[in-house]
Amino acid sequence: MNNRLYGNLIFELSVEGRKGYSLPKNQFGNYQLPEEARRKAELELPQCDELTVVRHYTNLSANNFGVDNGFYPLGSCTMKYNPKINEEMAVMPQFQNIHPEQPESTTVGVRTLVEQLEKALCEITGLAHFTFKPYAGAHGELTGLMTIDNYHRQKGDLKRKKVIVPDSAHGTNPASAAVCGLEVVEVKSLSDGTVDVDDLKRIVEEQGEEIAAMMMTNPNTLGLFEKNIPAIADLIHQAGGLMYYDGANLNPMLGVCRPGDMGFDVMHINLHKTFSTPHGGGGPGAGPVGVREGLQDFFPFVSPYQGNFGVMVKAYAYILSLGKEHIAEVGPLATLNANYIKESLKDVYELPIATNCCHEFVFDGLKDKSTGVTTMDVAKRLLDYGYHAPTIYFPLLFHESLMIEPTENESKQTIDGFIEVMRAIADEARTNPQVLKEAPHNTPVGRVDDVLAATHPVVTYKALVEDKES
Repeated sequence: MNNRLYGNLIFELSVEGRKGYSLPKNQFGNYQLPEEARRKAELELPQCDELTVVRHYTNLSANNFGVDNGFYPLGSCTMKYNPKINEEMAVMPQFQNIHPEQPESTTVGVRTLVEQLEKALCEITGLAHFTFKPYAGAHGELTGLMTIDNYHRQKGDLKRKKVIVPDSAHGTNPASAAVCGLEVVEVKSLSDGTVDVDDLKRIVEEQGEEIAAMMMTNPNTLGLFEKNIPAIADLIHQAGGLMYYDGANLNPMLGVCRPGDMGFDVMHINLHKTFSTPHGGGGPGAGPVGVREGLQDFFPFVSPYQGNFGVMVKAYAYILSLGKEHIAEVGPLATLNANYIKESLKDVYELPIATNCCHEFVFDGLKDKSTGVTTMDVAKRLLDYGYHAPTIYFPLLFHESLMIEPTENESKQTIDGFIEVMRAIADEARTNPQVLKEAPHNTPVGRVDDVLAATHPVVTYKALVEDKES
């Protein structure tokens, strides 16, 4: 393949005087922008003919990896298949061409869809009300914590500013609490990966009157079901706090149990994970927040509009397609697939917690670490075999974390192929470790210098040119 069209930036393909557009003759006269609105210098845009532009971006698009062209075992962030019927529904003109400012009389159908989706999510989660204003999972976390903060404020309980977060939590949990102006208190995990209830009791005894809430992800980031939730919820409620459910790992719970029945008061759902809108590339997302009866009055104002409506359409289409009977199969099948991979690889990859998992599990690198092959090397080598790498070095409980999450959609044939490759890599690590340490070999860009990229980022073409000249 011509690398000039494949591996270069569009700016590097620019030739002075070339263009790929033709504008119609101006029929409306000339109007000058006010001086303060004008650029001080000409905008530096690439000058390319149409065919060069089309080839360049078509070739770049071939580098994209997604669930439509390969297995995506990304742990902690469910990347499940998005059925095409969902997309067809979302791009219907009646949905796609609405405007947030159009009269309410013209949006009856849209509002009905959101109301029906709310009813479905309430049934699935065991909660009473949802707001669809949040635009993403982290935004949902912030909205949920603001709801909790509003609840305590309106009760006059202004000292409740502490949020208990397990040490295995998603990084957004403490970040959202900090943005909300709350203080994070970390609770330890036991050797089995679950919350240390004794440590939690100590925290409650010492700081109970200041506790606003406890945030929990269930199953947790190790893919393990928190079996002590009733006792934990009792401790927090007796202390006057609320229970927050991080819904990032809700997928294996579908058809198994409901957060509202466990004692959780507030939760957010990543519609773009559990309900089939893949969220690669930074979006789109939706993070609706659900609450038990009575807490809906404390929802904060986070947006004048509903969130990403297209994601809601896809989620509703997904729920209707499965129906009440088949949505109950999602969690068990996701759990079955994860345990199948875990049991098939635990003889060559280190399994720090040898128990049944839910939707995902974590290896601590290779079982044989004598050759110095790291989790990073394994992840890079997977690219050569055509697989997207799983989440690595998270959670932070283990030095060489390798988190794997198949979803319920994947067939046994696909999973067997992944297992075969993972075993081949483990064998390479033993017999030819250098091939892993220098991977990837078959990708357009080889292994990058992560340290240099972090300490000396080059994020614009102008900076790249200046960097080369210096």
